[in-house]
Amino acid sequence: MKEKFTLSIYTENTVGLTSRITNIFSRRKTNIESLTTSASELEHVHKFTVVFFETEEGAEKIMKQVERQIDVIKAFSYRDQEIIHQEIALYKVAFESLSQEEEVEKIVRRHHARILSATPEYVVIEKTGHEWETHELYEDLKPIGLMQFARSGRVSISKERQDVSPLLQEFSEFQESL
Repeated sequence: MKEKFTLSIYTENTVGLTSRITNIFSRRKTNIESLTTSASELEHVHKFTVVFFETEEGAEKIMKQVERQIDVIKAFSYRDQEIIHQEIALYKVAFESLSQEEEVEKIVRRHHARILSATPEYVVIEKTGHEWETHELYEDLKPIGLMQFARSGRVSISKERQDVSPLLQEFSEFQESL
């Protein structure tokens, strides 16, 4: 049975690596639900966070194929309960009347969101949370006049005491010695 996995991939910052990683998923006919890339805790090392649905065996195969890529330092596969994860969402909501403005403020408080920007015509709201939390706020704002919506990919860290910094530091020192 397929379940949700998050793959954390530490890599060198190399042109074309994103394409090579996504091709691994395409060849296995596995859809990527979310893809986030950013700098890691060490200079010259980047982190990819990929969310996808797959069987345990399929997720393991994908992780091993990713690790075989030349510029990949290390990859880790997690289930949702093994990580702490969040997303950020932005909502642009139109105001037609003062009563709508008050309703939006109530919704924002109820969802523990915050207002980033406000004009007489619209307000921009930010919500950080799990996908279901950002979706709930979306559903509550839609009837009021949602003009735009954007959600980031997942960011995550493992719950286990797994310190990848020494591994990455060793790689970084090796790179500097070249």
